[in-house]
Parts: sequence; structure tokens; C-alpha cells
Amino acid sequence: MPLGLALTASLAVLPGVSSALAQDSSDSKSGEKLSYVVNTGTDAATLKRVQKAVTEADGSVVTTHKKIGVIVAHSANPEFGETLRAVDGVDSAGATRTAPLASSARTDVGKPEYIKDPKAMAAKLAEKNGPTVREGAAAGKTEPLESLQWDIPAIKADKAHRVSQGSDKVTVAVIDTGVDDTHPDLKPNFAAGQSANCVGGTPDTSPGAWRPYEEGGSYHGTHVAGTVAAPRNDVGIAGVAPGAQVASIKVSEQGSSLFYAEAVVCAFAFAAEKGVEVTNNSYYVDPWLYNCPDQADQAAIAEAVGRAAEYAEDKGVLNVASAGNSSHDLAADEIVDDTSPNDSTPAERTIDPAECLDVPAQLPGVVTVSATGADPLKSYYSNYGEGVIDVAAPGGDKYQVPGGDAKNGGILSTMPDGDYAYLQGTSMAAPHVSGVAALVKSKHPKATPQEIQWRLKAWSDNPGCPTEPYDPDGDGDVDAECAGHDKVNSFYGYGIVDALDAVRK
Repeated sequence: MPLGLALTASLAVLPGVSSALAQDSSDSKSGEKLSYVVNTGTDAATLKRVQKAVTEADGSVVTTHKKIGVIVAHSANPEFGETLRAVDGVDSAGATRTAPLASSARTDVGKPEYIKDPKAMAAKLAEKNGPTVREGAAAGKTEPLESLQWDIPAIKADKAHRVSQGSDKVTVAVIDTGVDDTHPDLKPNFAAGQSANCVGGTPDTSPGAWRPYEEGGSYHGTHVAGTVAAPRNDVGIAGVAPGAQVASIKVSEQGSSLFYAEAVVCAFAFAAEKGVEVTNNSYYVDPWLYNCPDQADQAAIAEAVGRAAEYAEDKGVLNVASAGNSSHDLAADEIVDDTSPNDSTPAERTIDPAECLDVPAQLPGVVTVSATGADPLKSYYSNYGEGVIDVAAPGGDKYQVPGGDAKNGGILSTMPDGDYAYLQGTSMAAPHVSGVAALVKSKHPKATPQEIQWRLKAWSDNPGCPTEPYDPDGDGDVDAECAGHDKVNSFYGYGIVDALDAVRK
């Protein structure tokens, strides 16, 4: 989220600011082709009428999601959005971007810290810790780099694996920058038949289309995938659900790693139609950090993605999302956003987080995840909020560095081309929850998304609000106020997820 891929960006306007700033981005850029979402009814007559209106407004239909009434269209007509919003049967319509070509990239909280020689590191650790064996956890053994994974015992996943490693009938789809399925620590558990490239709004299932771009540092999805389901195969690390499957649905634009609504809508719909059980969403839908209902473009984005996420949930998919890395209180009276739109020129605005939502994290039914460090304590960057955060999980924190073999406060996981690296962010917290959800679904195959979410909450361990002022960087300033009590609070929701309870209850 702006400090990492797990946030949401927006450029709504400050109260009282000229309405010109609130107009569709396309209204001020004549001749530039933009992508739009048009939300309408699902009956055939309405869809046909609206598709015709798209053409008459100098637009072209890219795809139509008939079951949820979302049409993706392209147009260079600067009045396209306004014209479509006046069409009978259209609930909302708006541009999904403010620039014809994405121009800004986001990174996680800090750069990746690679293990320079994974094989040498593994050999060194093996000499110290003893040899590893296949199906290691069941025999009380570990993966070659597992002693560097402080996060696995933090949620009792190592103990859980002695009971169950999850089922290969359960798939977690990583909606992200793509996954390198050729990685030796991902290949055994990769579900190619449930993978695709959704960039542009239509799924491309050709072999390898789901992989990250070769340039531009598109490592994010591969890192997430390893945390979810890297197998116990005597290679590298262990995932939270090493017996489950992991799929890749790529949604990030090449060169910018921005996640636009048309791709995300496609991803949720594809996951639902391919029988995925869990989606991991470690991002926010660009270009708005928060999508406000009184802004036409933003309202259309939130509605389109919301329809798709709800459709997936209705099909039995649990959607898990990271809460964001801006250290925002999502239950505050107001938030200042100076990062949106992140694909053109941001403008500062003050928003009401109860109305202007981080998408998909704040959509109904989505499991919203905050991040913790090794202590455990809320990570300094993590968003929080009473009644907003559902559960917490390890995301790493440079101020919370564990002892023993692990000298890095980040999360170690897989990277493209067979590498491994540490990263920190709520992007790293969400896949821990997705992995635990996969363990729950493996043990309770008939559990609905709502039932899985209930189990995640009921079995979480809550540290409670800190007894000391929250000052992670030690500068003497209180950086956040925790609200709530020992069972449910703004920092951790219902608590830090517990993988062991997930497999034995």
C-alpha cells in the first residue's frame, strides 16, 4: 500500500473545492483513450441497450460480465462517462484511471533484502540445525531456510503442519503482479488451470501468461505465493499451507505495477468461475487510495469491484485483503490523502473513511488484515481501525527484529528466478491469513466463506492494546492510539491468526 502494494489510492476533492476537480478524469483530457467500468442491470435487454449506448458514445466494449452487470469499455470521448451515466439502466459509470498510460510505480515498505546465496545459506543452517527431510514437519524437521522464518512459529504453523499441511483440493488464488511458477519452491503446488492474466479486463489463460513481467521488479506476487503455500519439499522455505494449491491471477499493468478496476473485476470473476476457495488481495485498486461515493469515477470503481467480490463470495470464495501501509486509522473521523491519483498528479484531500473506502480491503465480506512484527506488536506502517480490522498476522517490522537465527524483521519468502528475499508490509500479512484460511477449508471442506471467517476470528490470539504508549520508532511521539479491549480492538481486530487451532478444531 503506497508504502506497499497493499493500500488503496484516490484523488477525491476537499470539501468546498471547485467541482471541476471532481469531474471525470476523462472530461479534462480530450482525445486520450481511457478505460471505463459501466455498472448496469444483469437482464439481457438492459445489457444490450447499454452496450449500444457505449458504441453510440464513441466507445468500444472490451468485455461484459453479464452475471454482475459490469461492462468494461474504452473511449477517447472526453464526455463518455457523463454520457453513459445518463443512460437508462446505468447505475454508475466512470473512468478507471486518470492517465491513458500508467506512469507511477509503487513499492513495498522498503526494498527486498535478498539472501545472496540461498543454497549456501541452507547448507550453513543445515550444519547448525541438522538435516531436513521430505514431509519435514510431520517428522519434526524443517525446511532448509525455515529457521529464518520467525513468522511461521508466530502463528503456530510449524506445529499445525504436524497435524495437517492442507489439502491439494483447496486453492488460494494470488491476485497480484503474477507468480513465477517455475520457482522450485512453488512449482509442486501451482494450479495452472486456475491461473490467468486479467490485465485489460479479459482473462488470458495461455501458458505462462500469469507470470510476472521480466522487467519492472514484479516480484510481489511471487513473494506472496510462497508465504501461502510453499511446499515442504526440502527446498527453501515452508508456506503456511504447504499442502494446498496456489494459483496466479495477474492484474498489474506492465511498467507501473498499478492495479486497475477492470483487471480486478476480471480476477474475482475468474476465481469464482474456476472454483478457487480463497483469494489473496495484497493491493489496493488504483488510482485512488480511497474511493468516495460522491465522485463519479470512484463510485463506479467501488461498485464494479464490489459486485465482483460479492459474486466470488456467493460462489464460495473467501476474499482476504491487506489493510494498507499508511498508518491510517480507518475508523477516524477524517483522513488526509495526498497520494491520489497515483497515475497522474496527486492532490491533497480530506476524506471520511466511513464513506470513502479502501478497495477491496473495506468491501463487505472481505477479511481485512493488519500487520504485526515479531514482538508481537502492530507494525509501525500498518493501517488499523476499530470495527475495520478483522484479524492480524505477521507482516514484518524493522523495529521488531527477532533473535536467534533470524536477524531480519521482515518476512522471508520466494522471489522470481529461484531467489528468496525479506519484505515487510501488510501485503505480507494477508497471505498468512489466506494460508490459515486454506487450512480451515481443508479440514472443513463444506465451510462457507462466512463460516471460515468466523473460525479465523474465533481462534485468533489477541495481544490486547499495548499497555505502554505506541511509539515503535522511539522518538517520543505516540504514533497511534489503540481502541477497544483484549478480545477485539483497532490494532488486531479479533487477534493474530492461529494455524494450529485451524487444523485441530
